[in-house]
Amino acid sequence: MTKSLEGRVAVVTGASSGIGAATAQRLANEGARVAAVARRADRLQALEGVLPIAADIADPDDVQRVADTVRAELGRVDLVVANAGVMLGAPFEQAEVAEWEQMIDVNVRGLIRTGRVFIDDLLAAAEAGERADLVHVGSIGGHEPFVNYGVYCATKAAVAHLTRSLRKELGPRGVRVKNVEPGVVATELGDGMRDETGRAMLAEMRTQITTLEAGDIADAIAFAAAAPPRMNVAELVVVPTAQG
Repeated sequence: MTKSLEGRVAVVTGASSGIGAATAQRLANEGARVAAVARRADRLQALEGVLPIAADIADPDDVQRVADTVRAELGRVDLVVANAGVMLGAPFEQAEVAEWEQMIDVNVRGLIRTGRVFIDDLLAAAEAGERADLVHVGSIGGHEPFVNYGVYCATKAAVAHLTRSLRKELGPRGVRVKNVEPGVVATELGDGMRDETGRAMLAEMRTQITTLEAGDIADAIAFAAAAPPRMNVAELVVVPTAQG
């Protein structure tokens, strides 16, 4: 490890597994003080050298509590990784509306609230001449349609356009807003979908090609965050070679 993030204070949501857990651990290994946020508190305990915070990012009160806790324990935040996400697929005419609402609550509302609650910290860091990063973890589904994943793809398209808009607004003020868009990754994402056929299709797809590992996305995020202040890795699409 290069300790390229020494002295930085980071928050990673959705950190109990997959990309979030790998990213929280990678940032900590690179020298950052990291708050790892997720609902499953027991999973967070497996991470080394991080501040575990059990919270539901879809709950506005929890998001504010996270911000208050991080500032009290670690200080001003200059790196936010809004990673928490849900992927629940099903044919449009059969899908559970509750699953749509869950994806909108976590993938869109939760992500927006995460950025909003820490934006003053990021702007203060930028004003002080330090690196300040707001990282959204999107998906290639934000610009590539997938059958039975219409609402999920719509939430990720919202993330992509939000990122572009915030870059216009915050970039001139020194905050680097970026969107990291993974392809197929071997994680738990999608395991909770109610549609049995969809779960089976997802599992099969992950066996048909050599998928990415969560650590691959963590590497990409760490690379983007470690770039010099003059440079913003604005949009980073990371897919398995076999996916094209």
